[in-house]
Amino acid sequence: MLSDLSSHAPEILIVAAVFLLAGAVKGVIGMGLPTIALGLLTATVGLETAMALILAPAIITNIWQGFVGAHVREVFSRLWPFFVPATLTIWLGVALAQIWPAALPVALLGGVLIAYGVLGLAKPALHLPPRHDRWVAPLAGALNGIFSGLTATFVIPGLLYLQAQNLNRDQMVRALGQLFVLSTAMLALALAFFGRLPPEASLASLLSVLPAIAGMVAGSWLRRRLSEAAFRRVFFTALIALGAYLLLPVLF
Repeated sequence: MLSDLSSHAPEILIVAAVFLLAGAVKGVIGMGLPTIALGLLTATVGLETAMALILAPAIITNIWQGFVGAHVREVFSRLWPFFVPATLTIWLGVALAQIWPAALPVALLGGVLIAYGVLGLAKPALHLPPRHDRWVAPLAGALNGIFSGLTATFVIPGLLYLQAQNLNRDQMVRALGQLFVLSTAMLALALAFFGRLPPEASLASLLSVLPAIAGMVAGSWLRRRLSEAAFRRVFFTALIALGAYLLLPVLF
């Protein structure tokens, strides 16, 4: 789709606008770039192209968040039993996507966006007793990896697991950044292995880093002037609407 830049100017503008918006969201609330970019791009260019396009922006914008600053080693040493299966089982999700009907991953993506939006609005208080973490961590990681391979979203059920860890804000930021970088890197390898990462999409993904970073800069500026709580409500409500937009046509 994006191999001939001169003949695809409208698509290029759409992709740039999506990453500018997604970057702005991340700049305001510290997360949401892969999720909102994937949802909007799936609605415009299709899930497979969207999965390829988000790779470079998702990795590059989360490296700093996950691996620079305080608590990096502490968070990784605590959560590696979750991170390892969450990364490895992405291959299974991508493999399943090869044999399942094409509409099913889109429906799953819509359901994940709705669930993510509901959780973001509800902000449930979760607590996982340490005695259960030995089996919950690999199970939550494995499920998260399968959903990541199918839909390229990295938050369900992983976000619930991380919320139940009683991490402070800085630790949660590091944990999400590490999860997103590891998962996105493995998703890129899996897509390439299964022949779902064409060179033109890889180039477009790299170019998409520029509007994503510009959006993050703008979002950081807006964060000092907006109510973060109000913005989060709008963001998560919009995710629910976007998820319904993707899910309902598949169901009906």
